Amino acid sequence: MPVTFQYNKTYLHHLSKALRIREQALPTLMAKETALRLEVQKAKQEALALEREIEKKNADIRSSFPLWHEFPEDLMALEKIVTEAKKIAGVKIPLLRQVVFSVRHCSLFGLPSWIPGGIEMLKSMVELSIRAELARHTVDVLELARKKTTQKVNLYEKVQIPEYQEAVLKIRRFLEDEENLAKASQKILKQKLSQAELAA
Repeated sequence: MPVTFQYNKTYLHHLSKALRIREQALPTLMAKETALRLEVQKAKQEALALEREIEKKNADIRSSFPLWHEFPEDLMALEKIVTEAKKIAGVKIPLLRQVVFSVRHCSLFGLPSWIPGGIEMLKSMVELSIRAELARHTVDVLELARKKTTQKVNLYEKVQIPEYQEAVLKIRRFLEDEENLAKASQKILKQKLSQAELAA
């Protein structure tokens, strides 16, 4: 809002409209801020749960570590990660739909018997790691949106709305004073005219 303003009805209407827009938007922004705060907490809990699950699976893999040197390096590869956008409190976040792996065709007769189970274990670990990464990303995205919403709430509530209210009040008082002065001037002029007519 400009520091200098005009003392007329057009500018008063402009300021009143801007004030009304902010007053109407504030409850919605406050509700969004609350929703985002809750979603950030949920996302943090989910990310933490996934981190714990990864630690548990890592411990399982470490316990069978001596076997992993038998696992063929080129046996499997990550082919693609399929995600879709989901809106949470008006904020787009990525949602994991599918993790696609390619497994090289080979004779399992020449490989140790634990290899098929090892493939599933690795698939599960990679998918879990991707979920955890997306969960951390979701926390960051939601946290940023919450901060921006909080800033806007504070800007409207503590700065702009009070400034607009003060400006509207000043202009209204000025226009009322101007109107009262005009009425007083007309009254004085009428009195002088009537006095002049009496004197004539």
